[in-house]
Amino acid sequence: MASEGDLVHGTLFDAVVRDGARQPVGLLEALLESHTVRRLELPVHTMLPVVLRQLLLPMMIDVLGVPRTRKEWAERFGRGCFSPEERDRLAHYLGPRYGDRFRLFDAERPFAQVAGLQSANGETKTAAQLVPSVASGNNVPLFSSLSEADELLLTPGDAALWLLHAHCWDTASIKTGAVGDPKVKSGKTTGNPTGPLGQFGVIVPTGRTLYETLLLNTPVRPDGLEAGDRPQWAWDERPEGLGCLSPAGAAWSERPATGLLDLLTFQARRIRLLTTETKQGLRVHRVIVSAGDRLTQTPEFEPHTAWQHTAKPKKGQPHRRPRRHASGRAAWQGLGTLLAMNLPVQGDGPYTSLLLRQVKDLQMIGALPGQYPLGVETSGLEYGTQSAVVENAIGDDLPLPVRALLAQDSSLREVLLECVEQADQVARALDGLLNDLRRAAGGDPLPRDKGSRPSAQFLHSLDTTVRRLLTGLRTVEEDDDELLDRAQLAWEQSVQIAADREAGLLLAAAPPRAVVGRAVKSGGTEFVYRSGKAIGMFRAKLAKILTRVAEERRADREEGDAA
Repeated sequence: MASEGDLVHGTLFDAVVRDGARQPVGLLEALLESHTVRRLELPVHTMLPVVLRQLLLPMMIDVLGVPRTRKEWAERFGRGCFSPEERDRLAHYLGPRYGDRFRLFDAERPFAQVAGLQSANGETKTAAQLVPSVASGNNVPLFSSLSEADELLLTPGDAALWLLHAHCWDTASIKTGAVGDPKVKSGKTTGNPTGPLGQFGVIVPTGRTLYETLLLNTPVRPDGLEAGDRPQWAWDERPEGLGCLSPAGAAWSERPATGLLDLLTFQARRIRLLTTETKQGLRVHRVIVSAGDRLTQTPEFEPHTAWQHTAKPKKGQPHRRPRRHASGRAAWQGLGTLLAMNLPVQGDGPYTSLLLRQVKDLQMIGALPGQYPLGVETSGLEYGTQSAVVENAIGDDLPLPVRALLAQDSSLREVLLECVEQADQVARALDGLLNDLRRAAGGDPLPRDKGSRPSAQFLHSLDTTVRRLLTGLRTVEEDDDELLDRAQLAWEQSVQIAADREAGLLLAAAPPRAVVGRAVKSGGTEFVYRSGKAIGMFRAKLAKILTRVAEERRADREEGDAA
């Protein structure tokens, strides 16, 4: 049984290598061959930060330490792979030193679980308890193909991934009371928060290979790791004075993270996987998920979140709080947050993640070339009903020009932010056009929280254009203003085409009576709404937003008149 759950040498990931082929790998091979792996094929977008935080990053950092200077980081990154000596140390770490602690079904020390964990009522639950997209308890996804009565069978590799996913993202629902937990009341535990990653919107910088992604997610720390900071699989090496309860026991505590390794591998639940033999081999079919450690607050050394800074917070609240991703918005619509390099000390506003600020610093010293193909993956879960159910999963990725992170290259950053702002303004203008057409037809404006809006379809239609723009601007040379001007004009032309298309659809859908329109009195003033007037006002707004296109059209008209 233990061999089937061996995460070090067994099949845990599907790795996409440089030639595009997919090959199964375990933990050791994923690390040692990380320079040949383009990416890991994972079941959901929210799984990438789980794998990085709960497995690969803390292993690498525990073995090699964090870079203490930017120069040290640059030397590691410049090699593009682990050195022979580093490979030997990693192999020893996952072999004689800790290899036996990465066995999923070990009788005495199962990985990331509590051996022999029992529920107070003696019951177990289906393995769907670990998978947010499958119906279980109060969490009933609309499009789940399984009901709670169906049995979900997880392979050892899948079970390991979803086990760690629960530690990071689990809902805040009532948890099964565990035997040995002194805080259980009436067979259950209430007041559980979501998993640590559920507290913020995750931002993960990505590189050309898994090795580069690991380095891009490794913070430079001049003082190194905190004394006594250990990952969860080495909990027994933590000093007693830290006040951490063993994650291998049923009892739990509410506490701050004691260091980077503790934060990355935080055990937010007490879990036990139960197996059954099938024709296809050993499968996980039942689980026990109980309350685990509670993180008192997201520490400021959290590397994977952007922040909302408040200059004058309420009493007892910190100046900086983690930001969440907005549901229904693409990652490029949040470029203002991703590119917020300076702390808004004098007022309120966003402040980008520690790791993106670090990318800026590394580019300034030449550790990263200005044309480096940096990527950013965003992920998050939207919870509902007291955070006890998952309502929506948020996940996106986009190319990000490294030069846009530099203070001295503000022109590129300003271009990107202007493009995003233009898209937002045109989207609002389209929604305004819809409301004016509804008024002209004798109706009322669409309620803010109801109905389908043209802005959503318009912004979606720009997605490919934005990504093409971002990819192109990753190669822009410093002070190449001519290229930036051409890029902005091409962008505005694309936005104009998309806006005209959406406006045409709205106008075609308006009933004939909208042509005649109607007069509406408000506060003693009479307003006349007609479809012709509405489209005219819309085009006037576009001309003020897309100034380069408007100027180009004006020049074409003047040239035609002169001819």
